[in-house]
Amino acid sequence: MLKENNYKIADIGLADFGRREIALAEREMPALMTLR
Repeated sequence: MLKENNYKIADIGLADFGRREIALAEREMPALMTLR
């Protein structure tokens, strides 16, 4: 089942920064990723 996404992107320029932050969190908090 596909769900329609109704949201706006405020600043697409921050996408790369967000991906790097997520990657850093995944490396530094392996227990959190286990719970995920």
